[in-house]
Amino acid sequence: MKSQQESNLQVTEKPHWKIDHPDQKYTTRIRKIGDDILLTYYESDGEICIETRDQSLFQMVLDETGLKDKLVYLLRDLSNVKDISYTYKQKLTRLVYQWQPYYKLIVFFNISPEFETTVETFASIVPQSTPVLMVDSYEDALQAVKNIKSGIVPSETCEDHEDELYVLRKKEFLAATARIGWMNMLNQPINLPDHDELLYPFFKALESLQSDLLAIEQLSAEERRLGDIKAEKTISEKKILLNAQLELNHQLKNQFSREKAALRSRIASQDMELTRVSTAVAEKTATLLSLREKIFGLDIDAAMKKELIDSCSKMIETETIEKQINTDLSVTDSEFLSKLQRKHPNLNQRDLRICLLIKLNYDTREIARTIGISTRGLESIRYRMHKKLGLSKHQSIKNYLTNLIIS
Repeated sequence: MKSQQESNLQVTEKPHWKIDHPDQKYTTRIRKIGDDILLTYYESDGEICIETRDQSLFQMVLDETGLKDKLVYLLRDLSNVKDISYTYKQKLTRLVYQWQPYYKLIVFFNISPEFETTVETFASIVPQSTPVLMVDSYEDALQAVKNIKSGIVPSETCEDHEDELYVLRKKEFLAATARIGWMNMLNQPINLPDHDELLYPFFKALESLQSDLLAIEQLSAEERRLGDIKAEKTISEKKILLNAQLELNHQLKNQFSREKAALRSRIASQDMELTRVSTAVAEKTATLLSLREKIFGLDIDAAMKKELIDSCSKMIETETIEKQINTDLSVTDSEFLSKLQRKHPNLNQRDLRICLLIKLNYDTREIARTIGISTRGLESIRYRMHKKLGLSKHQSIKNYLTNLIIS
């Protein structure tokens, strides 16, 4: 803690009574002078713009000095201060109407000429119960405190009524600008001077500015309101579209599930039919093999025996081919049938089998025997298949099916 005598008053300053502002390149410090005077000042290497009030620092000093609930004299050294931020102005005006603590006196000193109007503007809105003075030096500030303590009320000296009126109007003008610019009070009436007064045009211009700012704010509020309505409408429409899409997805999912179940049922049924056909083919093949063995043992005409044996062998071969067609489908064959069925859903199962056999290069007799119909009957089926496939009279089914595999 640093303590010294200054103008017969004890000065106290503690190392932690400060707040650094590295971005703004200044440090805020506070000293206690005597029993009830607080001095705030700024350490910097050049001109600065004050950004914040440093209320936490001020409150800490009040707590540590026992001045929290007491009236104090506040001195503000504004050396190197060229401006204050808009945020600071807003917080400062809020502080004006909720002093904690209440100040007996506020004195500003070392004020630069370009910053003087800002200080005067602040002084114009401070309640009359708290005097605000602007002096040249630290010594003048201490003398002002001494005068207040001695009962000397500070007052501005005016040479005549005209100067007194000018001082009054200037304070009113600055207070009005503070209410408009710092506090956004756009509905407060401005006390206009008489038309013949020199400052009347300035007050009238300020009133017009206040009216324009109010109109701009109302317009902005209306634009925000319309924007909110538009945004809510857009959100509502998007929600409707989203719900519709969700419902459609739900329906498609259910449809897919039904089709999947139907396909599984169809596959299961075909598997059963395939098992039945395969079993029947196996039984017929076994019977034909047994019959052929018995024919081998018969004592009949050799030519007759050979004809019978050849017939049995052909029937065995046909059954074997049919079994292969029903059971041994390659991946390519399966893809071919799936593609053909998608493109021509009007084809039945027999049509699909005939197309597969044509694709596998079986001749007409082999296909007819496999399907279990006559050659003439197969020709009639192929004629009708031309129409089902949408082929012209001179187009070949074989070529069409071959191109279908390639495409």
